[in-house]
Amino acid sequence: MNTGMKVLKFGGTSVGSAQRMKEVAKLIMDRERKIVVLSAMSGTTNTLVEISDYLYKKNPEGANEIINRLEAIYRGHVDQLYDSSEYKQKGQELIRGHFDYIRSYTKDLFTLFEEKVILAQGELISTGLMHLYLQEQGVNAVLLPALEFMRTDKNGEPDPVYIREKLENQLQLHPDADIYITQGFICRNAYGEIDNLQRGGSDYTASLIGAAVQASEIQIWTDIDGMHNNDPRVVEHTSPVRHLHFEEAAELAYFGAKILHPTCIQPAKYANIPVRLLNTMDPTAEGTLISNETEKGRIKAVAAKDNITAIKIKSSRMLLAYGFLRKVFEIFESYQTSIDMICTSEVGVSVSIDNVKHLNEILDDLKKYGTVTVDRDMCIICVVGDLEWENVGFEAKALDAMKDIPVRMISFGGSNYNISFLIRECDKKAALQSLSHALFDE
Repeated sequence: MNTGMKVLKFGGTSVGSAQRMKEVAKLIMDRERKIVVLSAMSGTTNTLVEISDYLYKKNPEGANEIINRLEAIYRGHVDQLYDSSEYKQKGQELIRGHFDYIRSYTKDLFTLFEEKVILAQGELISTGLMHLYLQEQGVNAVLLPALEFMRTDKNGEPDPVYIREKLENQLQLHPDADIYITQGFICRNAYGEIDNLQRGGSDYTASLIGAAVQASEIQIWTDIDGMHNNDPRVVEHTSPVRHLHFEEAAELAYFGAKILHPTCIQPAKYANIPVRLLNTMDPTAEGTLISNETEKGRIKAVAAKDNITAIKIKSSRMLLAYGFLRKVFEIFESYQTSIDMICTSEVGVSVSIDNVKHLNEILDDLKKYGTVTVDRDMCIICVVGDLEWENVGFEAKALDAMKDIPVRMISFGGSNYNISFLIRECDKKAALQSLSHALFDE
């Protein structure tokens, strides 16, 4: 199904108030056919989690108080969003319907299944409100219910064949619509129950829809101007990176550029559909384009990941012993703890992890195989760009910038797009500034 349409996703802050919704509507009313994916209005999902928490604790009064408070906020939004009394009334009815439905859950047994249903209301409300607003503006807009086509399989992974088939059916029901509005984040699972896409939520939805309809482009609109070449909270004068390869974007997303989740752009990467990150607050800014093209010979960005713990296992018995690494990795696997960096030598192996939930058990098990030392409060600095090993001098440039900073581990060659340094948290600022200076101030 090659529609050539664009898919646009707007995050919670982009639809966070009546005024913002009107601005989003202005952006999408440009006579081009498109599918628009919306998140819940910012703050809503957290409040719905809080309501669920009271219901788990069998405190319906506490839940109802928060439900009433949230409903009052939405009544205010409706009042500001629509001009005519006819649409104000339609908006209030929409809100009442959803909140009465949420209230119905304060009477019975409450489990994870009911929580998923309550969490889905945020996206259903924001898309319902936007759909009504576009209708009031005279736009031929149609609501595509995500729960009719977005589905995960028994492993909790999206089911692309099902999504494509069901989405095609939905689009065929309304072939002449200008704008299709749908919900991000929510889906049904393999058993038909309401569920959600967890990782990267609405971005994942946009990416899956883009791949299903072979979109010409997927746009992810947030309140940040694309991905920056360094952390703007630590380094002054960072600038947005205009173009990234999918692998570079995944590396940066993984290392804490909160703008994207690494998993969520995979469907776009495989379908070879470019993803553009844009800023609702500054719609004319260029943003960041992510595609399968590599800009040769360029270092793009630096990012940092905090709260890293390094573990070193030293063993004289390891000398030339096969099976040692397998035993070490099996320990991490048995505690479902993933490893960020690995360095090995003849007599030992160093790894870094960011999830310390089972650290004590892991250390106990590792001590069976060697002497174990732990470094806490570490951080990984990642340099991202075209770092093919044949590019002479690139790693030297990065290493040179780090010459005054104690480096615990270096990882190079695991991917063509990244060099990682493990350093102390307290050296992070100096490292980011030094790298910025060496790599970007030319």
